[in-house]
Amino acid sequence: MINRTIKAAESGKRLHRFLRTLMPNLPLGQIYKMIDNGKVKVNGKRKNQNYELAAGDELVLYVEEDAYKEASIGQKKAKYVGVNANVDVLYEDAELMVVNKPVGMLTHPDQADQKDTLINRVHAYMYRKGELDSPLFMPATANRLDRNTSGIVLVGKTAGMLHQLNQWIQKHEMQKYYLTIVEGRLTGEGEVTGELVRDEKSNRTKVAAAGTEQAKSAETRYRTVQTGNSYSLVEIELISGRTHQIRSHFQHIGHSLLGDIKYGGKRFGDVNHQLLHAWRIVLPDGREFKAPLPASMREVAVRLDLGTSL
Repeated sequence: MINRTIKAAESGKRLHRFLRTLMPNLPLGQIYKMIDNGKVKVNGKRKNQNYELAAGDELVLYVEEDAYKEASIGQKKAKYVGVNANVDVLYEDAELMVVNKPVGMLTHPDQADQKDTLINRVHAYMYRKGELDSPLFMPATANRLDRNTSGIVLVGKTAGMLHQLNQWIQKHEMQKYYLTIVEGRLTGEGEVTGELVRDEKSNRTKVAAAGTEQAKSAETRYRTVQTGNSYSLVEIELISGRTHQIRSHFQHIGHSLLGDIKYGGKRFGDVNHQLLHAWRIVLPDGREFKAPLPASMREVAVRLDLGTSL
Protein backbone atom coordinates (compact mmCIF):
# COMPACT_ATOMS: atom_id res chain seq x y z
CA MET A 1 0.00 0.00 0.00
CA ILE A 2 1.33 3.44 -0.99
CA ASN A 3 0.31 6.60 0.89
CA ARG A 4 0.82 10.10 -0.46
CA THR A 5 -0.36 13.57 0.60
CA ILE A 6 -1.21 15.95 -2.24
CA LYS A 7 0.97 19.06 -2.21
CA ALA A 8 -0.22 22.60 -2.92
CA ALA A 9 1.47 22.67 -6.35
CA GLU A 10 -0.42 19.52 -7.36
CA SER A 11 -3.89 20.83 -6.47
CA GLY A 12 -6.29 21.08 -9.37
CA LYS A 13 -4.86 18.10 -11.21
CA ARG A 14 -7.31 15.41 -12.25
CA LEU A 15 -6.88 12.04 -10.56
CA HIS A 16 -6.09 9.97 -13.67
CA ARG A 17 -3.56 12.51 -14.95
CA PHE A 18 -1.87 12.69 -11.57
CA LEU A 19 -1.59 8.90 -11.43
CA ARG A 20 -0.19 8.81 -14.97
CA THR A 21 2.52 11.28 -13.90
CA LEU A 22 3.12 9.35 -10.68
CA MET A 23 3.44 6.04 -12.53
CA PRO A 24 4.62 6.86 -16.06
CA ASN A 25 5.38 3.23 -16.91
CA LEU A 26 1.76 2.12 -16.52
CA PRO A 27 -0.58 2.25 -19.55
CA LEU A 28 -3.43 4.72 -19.15
CA GLY A 29 -5.93 1.87 -19.47
CA GLN A 30 -4.41 0.14 -16.47
CA ILE A 31 -4.65 3.34 -14.45
CA TYR A 32 -8.35 3.64 -15.31
CA LYS A 33 -8.79 0.01 -14.26
CA MET A 34 -7.12 0.69 -10.88
CA ILE A 35 -9.51 3.58 -10.27
CA ASP A 36 -12.59 1.58 -11.33
CA ASN A 37 -11.60 -1.42 -9.18
CA GLY A 38 -11.21 0.66 -6.02
CA LYS A 39 -7.43 0.31 -5.83
CA VAL A 40 -7.18 4.10 -5.57
CA LYS A 41 -8.82 6.05 -2.76
CA VAL A 42 -8.75 9.72 -1.81
CA ASN A 43 -9.45 10.57 1.83
CA GLY A 44 -10.64 7.00 2.29
CA LYS A 45 -13.19 7.13 -0.53
CA ARG A 46 -13.36 6.00 -4.13
CA LYS A 47 -13.31 8.82 -6.67
CA ASN A 48 -13.93 8.95 -10.40
CA GLN A 49 -11.05 9.49 -12.79
CA ASN A 50 -11.83 13.21 -13.26
CA TYR A 51 -11.80 14.09 -9.57
CA GLU A 52 -9.75 17.28 -9.04
CA LEU A 53 -7.19 16.77 -6.31
CA ALA A 54 -6.81 19.41 -3.59
CA ALA A 55 -3.88 20.25 -1.34
CA GLY A 56 -3.92 17.99 1.71
CA ASP A 57 -5.87 15.14 0.07
CA GLU A 58 -4.67 11.76 1.30
CA LEU A 59 -4.10 9.41 -1.63
CA VAL A 60 -3.85 5.67 -1.07
CA LEU A 61 -2.79 3.19 -3.76
CA TYR A 62 -3.48 -0.45 -3.06
CA VAL A 63 -0.44 -1.82 -4.89
CA GLU A 64 2.71 -3.64 -3.77
CA GLU A 65 5.76 -1.46 -3.17
CA ASP A 66 7.86 -3.34 -5.73
CA ALA A 67 5.15 -2.93 -8.38
CA TYR A 68 4.89 0.77 -7.55
CA LYS A 69 8.66 1.28 -7.85
CA GLU A 70 8.67 -0.42 -11.25
CA ALA A 71 5.75 1.72 -12.44
CA SER A 72 7.40 4.96 -11.27
CA ILE A 73 11.01 4.37 -12.41
CA GLY A 74 12.51 7.44 -14.02
CA GLN A 75 11.11 10.11 -11.72
CA LYS A 76 13.75 12.66 -10.80
CA LYS A 77 13.57 15.94 -8.96
CA ALA A 78 15.43 18.66 -10.77
CA LYS A 79 18.27 20.48 -9.03
CA TYR A 80 19.11 24.05 -9.91
CA VAL A 81 22.74 24.39 -8.88
CA GLY A 82 24.35 27.11 -10.99
CA VAL A 83 21.07 28.27 -12.57
CA ASN A 84 20.47 32.03 -12.38
CA ALA A 85 17.48 32.69 -10.11
CA ASN A 86 17.24 36.43 -10.80
CA VAL A 87 13.61 37.09 -11.79
CA ASP A 88 11.75 40.41 -11.96
CA VAL A 89 8.60 39.42 -10.07
CA LEU A 90 5.70 41.84 -10.55
CA TYR A 91 3.21 39.84 -8.46
CA GLU A 92 3.19 36.54 -6.60
CA ASP A 93 0.84 34.54 -4.42
CA ALA A 94 0.49 30.84 -3.62
CA GLU A 95 -0.83 29.98 -7.09
CA LEU A 96 0.18 32.71 -9.54
CA MET A 97 3.44 34.45 -10.43
CA VAL A 98 3.63 37.42 -12.82
CA VAL A 99 7.14 38.11 -14.12
CA ASN A 100 8.69 40.74 -16.36
CA LYS A 101 10.77 39.07 -19.09
CA PRO A 102 13.78 41.07 -20.28
CA VAL A 103 14.73 41.60 -23.91
CA GLY A 104 17.06 38.93 -25.29
CA MET A 105 15.88 36.03 -23.12
CA LEU A 106 13.95 33.00 -24.31
CA THR A 107 10.79 32.08 -22.46
CA HIS A 108 11.52 28.36 -22.86
CA PRO A 109 14.66 26.41 -23.79
CA ASP A 110 15.39 25.64 -27.42
CA GLN A 111 18.25 23.87 -29.20
CA ALA A 112 20.49 26.94 -28.93
CA ASP A 113 19.82 27.87 -25.31
CA GLN A 114 18.95 25.16 -22.81
CA LYS A 115 19.84 26.77 -19.49
CA ASP A 116 19.39 30.53 -19.01
CA THR A 117 15.75 30.89 -19.97
CA LEU A 118 12.89 32.57 -18.17
CA ILE A 119 11.16 29.37 -17.06
CA ASN A 120 14.45 27.89 -15.81
CA ARG A 121 15.05 31.04 -13.77
CA VAL A 122 11.51 30.80 -12.35
CA HIS A 123 12.13 27.17 -11.35
CA ALA A 124 15.47 28.09 -9.75
CA TYR A 125 13.83 31.01 -7.92
CA MET A 126 11.11 28.75 -6.52
CA TYR A 127 13.57 25.98 -5.70
CA ARG A 128 15.65 28.36 -3.59
CA LYS A 129 12.48 29.42 -1.75
CA GLY A 130 11.63 25.78 -1.04
CA GLU A 131 8.45 25.97 -3.12
CA LEU A 132 9.39 23.54 -5.88
CA ASP A 133 8.16 20.69 -3.73
CA SER A 134 6.59 18.29 -6.20
CA PRO A 135 8.41 16.12 -8.75
CA LEU A 136 5.03 15.57 -10.45
CA PHE A 137 4.15 19.15 -11.34
CA MET A 138 6.47 21.86 -12.61
CA PRO A 139 5.25 25.47 -12.67
CA ALA A 140 4.80 26.60 -16.26
CA THR A 141 4.12 29.71 -18.30
CA ALA A 142 0.66 30.26 -19.76
CA ASN A 143 1.87 32.72 -22.41
CA ARG A 144 5.10 32.96 -24.35
CA LEU A 145 7.01 35.98 -25.66
CA ASP A 146 9.61 36.04 -28.43
CA ARG A 147 13.25 36.36 -27.39
CA ASN A 148 13.37 40.09 -28.20
CA THR A 149 9.90 40.91 -26.88
CA SER A 150 9.87 42.02 -23.25
CA GLY A 151 7.15 42.19 -20.66
CA ILE A 152 4.55 40.23 -18.74
CA VAL A 153 4.62 36.44 -18.59
CA LEU A 154 2.09 34.57 -16.43
CA VAL A 155 3.25 31.50 -14.51
CA GLY A 156 0.91 28.94 -13.01
CA LYS A 157 2.50 27.76 -9.76
CA THR A 158 -0.16 25.06 -9.33
CA ALA A 159 -1.83 22.73 -11.81
CA GLY A 160 -5.20 24.33 -11.09
CA MET A 161 -4.01 27.88 -11.77
CA LEU A 162 -2.14 26.86 -14.93
CA HIS A 163 -5.31 25.20 -16.22
CA GLN A 164 -7.34 28.33 -15.39
CA LEU A 165 -4.88 30.63 -17.16
CA ASN A 166 -4.87 28.42 -20.25
CA GLN A 167 -8.68 28.37 -20.29
CA TRP A 168 -8.85 32.18 -20.13
CA ILE A 169 -6.39 32.47 -22.99
CA GLN A 170 -8.12 29.88 -25.17
CA LYS A 171 -11.50 31.54 -24.65
CA HIS A 172 -10.05 35.04 -25.31
CA GLU A 173 -11.24 36.19 -21.88
CA MET A 174 -7.93 37.81 -20.94
CA GLN A 175 -7.05 41.35 -22.09
CA LYS A 176 -3.45 41.65 -23.31
CA TYR A 177 -1.89 45.01 -24.22
CA TYR A 178 1.48 45.77 -25.81
CA LEU A 179 3.46 48.92 -26.48
CA THR A 180 5.59 49.32 -29.58
CA ILE A 181 7.21 51.94 -31.79
CA VAL A 182 6.30 51.71 -35.47
CA GLU A 183 7.67 53.42 -38.55
CA GLY A 184 5.65 56.26 -40.05
CA ARG A 185 2.96 58.58 -38.71
CA LEU A 186 0.05 56.58 -37.37
CA THR A 187 -2.94 58.35 -35.84
CA GLY A 188 -6.15 57.45 -34.04
CA GLU A 189 -7.36 53.91 -33.51
CA GLY A 190 -7.79 50.97 -35.82
CA GLU A 191 -8.09 47.24 -36.29
CA VAL A 192 -6.23 44.72 -38.46
CA THR A 193 -7.97 41.42 -39.20
CA GLY A 194 -5.90 39.83 -41.96
CA GLU A 195 -5.72 36.03 -41.78
CA LEU A 196 -2.24 34.68 -41.12
CA VAL A 197 -0.28 31.75 -42.48
CA ARG A 198 2.86 30.41 -40.85
CA ASP A 199 6.08 29.19 -42.53
CA GLU A 200 7.96 27.21 -39.87
CA LYS A 201 11.06 26.72 -42.04
CA SER A 202 11.71 30.45 -42.31
CA ASN A 203 10.16 31.23 -38.90
CA ARG A 204 7.95 33.85 -40.52
CA THR A 205 4.25 34.69 -40.47
CA LYS A 206 2.48 36.61 -43.21
CA VAL A 207 -0.97 37.89 -44.06
CA ALA A 208 -2.54 35.31 -46.33
CA ALA A 209 -4.26 35.86 -49.63
CA ALA A 210 -8.00 35.16 -49.71
CA GLY A 211 -8.73 31.44 -49.81
CA THR A 212 -5.29 30.32 -48.60
CA GLU A 213 -5.47 26.90 -46.98
CA GLN A 214 -4.43 26.62 -43.33
CA ALA A 215 -4.68 30.40 -42.85
CA LYS A 216 -5.82 31.32 -39.35
CA SER A 217 -7.99 34.25 -38.31
CA ALA A 218 -6.23 37.01 -36.38
CA GLU A 219 -7.38 40.29 -34.87
CA THR A 220 -5.18 43.16 -33.70
CA ARG A 221 -6.53 46.44 -32.32
CA TYR A 222 -4.37 49.52 -31.86
CA ARG A 223 -4.46 52.99 -30.37
CA THR A 224 -1.87 55.65 -31.17
CA VAL A 225 -0.38 57.05 -27.97
CA GLN A 226 1.90 59.65 -29.55
CA THR A 227 3.06 60.54 -33.06
CA GLY A 228 6.42 62.08 -33.99
CA ASN A 229 7.90 63.16 -37.30
CA SER A 230 8.62 59.68 -38.64
CA TYR A 231 7.59 57.23 -35.90
CA SER A 232 4.62 56.52 -33.66
CA LEU A 233 4.21 55.03 -30.20
CA VAL A 234 1.29 52.61 -30.30
CA GLU A 235 -0.65 50.59 -27.75
CA ILE A 236 -1.90 47.28 -29.12
CA GLU A 237 -4.62 45.00 -27.82
CA LEU A 238 -3.99 41.46 -28.96
CA ILE A 239 -7.36 39.78 -29.46
CA SER A 240 -6.03 36.53 -30.92
CA GLY A 241 -2.55 35.27 -30.18
CA ARG A 242 -0.88 34.00 -33.35
CA THR A 243 2.89 33.71 -33.61
CA HIS A 244 4.41 37.04 -34.77
CA GLN A 245 0.88 38.41 -35.23
CA ILE A 246 1.66 42.02 -34.28
CA ARG A 247 4.82 42.12 -36.37
CA SER A 248 3.20 40.71 -39.52
CA HIS A 249 -0.01 42.77 -39.19
CA PHE A 250 1.86 46.06 -38.86
CA GLN A 251 4.13 45.21 -41.77
CA HIS A 252 0.96 44.52 -43.77
CA ILE A 253 -0.47 48.02 -43.13
CA GLY A 254 2.85 49.70 -43.96
CA HIS A 255 3.99 50.48 -40.42
CA SER A 256 6.66 47.91 -39.57
CA LEU A 257 7.96 47.90 -36.03
CA LEU A 258 11.08 50.00 -35.58
CA GLY A 259 14.16 47.79 -35.85
CA ASP A 260 12.18 44.71 -36.92
CA ILE A 261 14.35 43.75 -39.88
CA LYS A 262 12.64 40.37 -40.36
CA TYR A 263 9.31 42.10 -40.96
CA GLY A 264 10.34 45.08 -43.08
CA GLY A 265 11.59 47.42 -40.36
CA LYS A 266 14.84 49.40 -40.56
CA ARG A 267 17.71 49.32 -38.11
CA PHE A 268 17.75 52.30 -35.75
CA GLY A 269 21.22 52.92 -34.34
CA ASP A 270 22.07 49.76 -32.41
CA VAL A 271 18.47 48.53 -32.51
CA ASN A 272 18.12 45.63 -34.95
CA HIS A 273 15.09 43.87 -33.46
CA GLN A 274 11.47 44.73 -32.74
CA LEU A 275 10.77 47.13 -29.88
CA LEU A 276 7.75 45.34 -28.49
CA HIS A 277 6.72 45.21 -24.84
CA ALA A 278 3.84 43.27 -23.24
CA TRP A 279 3.03 45.99 -20.75
CA ARG A 280 -0.45 45.28 -19.34
CA ILE A 281 -2.70 42.27 -18.70
CA VAL A 282 -6.21 42.27 -17.22
CA LEU A 283 -7.53 38.93 -15.96
CA PRO A 284 -11.26 38.05 -16.08
CA ASP A 285 -11.32 38.10 -12.27
CA GLY A 286 -10.46 41.82 -12.36
CA ARG A 287 -6.80 41.66 -11.43
CA GLU A 288 -4.57 43.92 -13.53
CA PHE A 289 -0.79 43.80 -13.91
CA LYS A 290 1.61 46.28 -15.54
CA ALA A 291 5.27 46.06 -16.47
CA PRO A 292 7.29 49.28 -16.92
CA LEU A 293 8.95 49.91 -20.26
CA PRO A 294 12.52 48.59 -20.44
CA ALA A 295 15.14 51.35 -20.25
CA SER A 296 16.36 50.71 -23.82
CA MET A 297 12.88 51.19 -25.30
CA ARG A 298 12.18 54.26 -23.16
CA GLU A 299 15.46 55.85 -24.32
CA VAL A 300 14.55 55.34 -27.98
CA ALA A 301 11.09 56.81 -27.37
CA VAL A 302 12.63 59.92 -25.81
CA ARG A 303 15.09 60.32 -28.70
CA LEU A 304 12.17 60.21 -31.14
CA ASP A 305 10.11 62.72 -29.13
CA LEU A 306 7.74 59.96 -28.17
CA GLY A 307 8.46 60.18 -24.44
CA THR A 308 5.69 58.68 -22.37
CA SER A 309 4.72 58.41 -18.72
CA LEU A 310 3.41 54.87 -19.21
